[in-house]
Amino acid sequence: MDSSKTIYSGASGVSRPDTSAVLNVEEYASSQPDQGRTGYPKPSGQSLSYWLQQVRSDPLLNHRTTKELPNHVDTVVIGSGITGTLTTKHLLETRPDEKVLVLEAREFCSGATGRNAGHCKPDQFRGFGKYEKALGAEQALKILQNEQDTWEALVSYVKENNVDCDLWIGDTLDVPLDDEVADIARDVFDRLRKAGGKVDHIKVTDNPEEAALITRIKGAKACYAWLASTLQPWKLTAHVMRSNIEKGANLQTYTCARKVTNGENGQWIIHTDRGDVACNRVVHATNAYSAAIEPSLRGLITPKPHMCNKVVPPRAWSGTNALQNSYAVLLPDGGLFSINPRSVGDGAIMFGGSNPGQKELDAWVENHPENCTNDGLARIEYVTKHVRDLVEQEFPGWRDAEFGPGEGFDYSWSGIIGLSADGVPFVGELPGKPGQWVCAGHHGHGMARIFTAAPGLVKLINGQSWSETGLPDVYQLTEQRIKRIEEKTAAPKVAII
Repeated sequence: MDSSKTIYSGASGVSRPDTSAVLNVEEYASSQPDQGRTGYPKPSGQSLSYWLQQVRSDPLLNHRTTKELPNHVDTVVIGSGITGTLTTKHLLETRPDEKVLVLEAREFCSGATGRNAGHCKPDQFRGFGKYEKALGAEQALKILQNEQDTWEALVSYVKENNVDCDLWIGDTLDVPLDDEVADIARDVFDRLRKAGGKVDHIKVTDNPEEAALITRIKGAKACYAWLASTLQPWKLTAHVMRSNIEKGANLQTYTCARKVTNGENGQWIIHTDRGDVACNRVVHATNAYSAAIEPSLRGLITPKPHMCNKVVPPRAWSGTNALQNSYAVLLPDGGLFSINPRSVGDGAIMFGGSNPGQKELDAWVENHPENCTNDGLARIEYVTKHVRDLVEQEFPGWRDAEFGPGEGFDYSWSGIIGLSADGVPFVGELPGKPGQWVCAGHHGHGMARIFTAAPGLVKLINGQSWSETGLPDVYQLTEQRIKRIEEKTAAPKVAII
C-alpha cells in the first residue's frame, strides 16, 4: 500500500452515539496540549524513577567511551534510550565498520525508557476501533500485528541473550469497570473479528462475577486476557548498549545535543555543550525532545509529563496472595490505570496509565508550559490519590489491611511522553534533509513498538524499501503525512497505555 494515499481523519474516541463513555481511546487530558511547545531535557533535579534507583552504582550511567568527543563519525545517534540503543545495535550489525557516536544529554537511558511503568503490552484489540476510524481497517490490523511482532521480538532477544531484566511473561488483563465501557469493548472486539483480526489468542470473559474472580477486581464487568510482558527496561537497554560498546560504539553521556546544521560536503554538524561533531548521518532518537533539536518536528512531536507510582503491597496482598497478572483497568470516563505487579521481581506494584489525576497535571502544565519537559516531578498527590482510591475500592481487603513501615504508597516520579500529532510514531528520513533520520513520537506506547521500529529504520538507512521494514505504512515519515497533519483543524487524541 502507498502510505501517501492513506486517508487520515484523526484517531478520535470510539463511543456509541447515545453515550459519552469512551473506550480509553482519547488522550486523557483536560485539553489538547499546545503543539508548539518543546524543550530540552531537564539538566538537573530530575526525579529518580524506580528503575534508576536500582542501578546507582552502575558505571554505564555516566559512561564516556572516549575522554573527548570525536571530531567526525559516520553516524550520530541522539538519545540513549531503547530507540537509540537498538538503532545503534542494528547499525553495527549491518555496518560493522561504521563509526557510531551515541549522545545522551544526562545519565544513560534516563529518559522515557528509564521512567515508564515497565510494560511491554501489545495492544491486541482495544485500539482497533480508533485506528480503524482514523486510518482504515487495513492499517488498524497492521498496527495490532506489529505490536504483537514487537513483543515477540523483545521476548526472543531477552531469552536468546539471557538478559537479566526481570522479564515476566503471562496474561495481561483488560478490565472495564463500567457497563457502557464493557459494551463498547465488546463492540470493538466484534468489529476486529469481523475485519479478519486475530482474536483466537484472546480469552474473553463477559460474565461480571467470573471476571471479578479472575481479575480480583470487585467492579470488573468483563475481562480480556492475552500474553504480554513486564520487565526492568533500564537493565534491558543497558545490556544492549554494553554489547554496542564492545562492537565499537562510542557512548557519551552528559552531552546535550542542541541543534543540527549543515556542514561541508553534505555533512551535518551536531552542536553540543561539549563541542561540535561532523557526521554523514544523524538519527533523532530523543522522542519527546526531538523538536527542540530539529525545529521541523515542532508540532509533530510534543512533550508532556506523566506520572508513575510505586506501591509496596500490604502483607495481605503479598506472597501467595500477590497479584499474578498485569492490567489495564478501563474507567467509565475514558481514563485507564496500567498495573505492573513485578511478579518475578520484588513484588512492588507499578501504576501508570492515564488516571483521573493526570488531568490536573495536564492543566497545570498548560498554565506553566515551561514544565513540559519537567521530569523532576515526584509525589504528586492528586495523581497518587486516584491510585489509592482504585486499590481501596476495587482490591478486596486492601482498605482494611494493616500497613507497616515500608508498605504502602512509597513514591511516584515523572517521565516525559512524546505525543505524536496523529497518534502513531514517525519513522523515516526527514523530508528535505537527506541523512537526517527519525524514530520518535511513540505516544506513551514505545515499548510495544520500538523493538521493530528501530531495526525498521536501519533497513531504510541501508537503502531497503518501506515494505521491507514490515512496519505499518502509517508510521512512515513523509511530506504527505506532514501536510495532512498541518491541514488538520484539530489534533487527534490517543490513549496512553
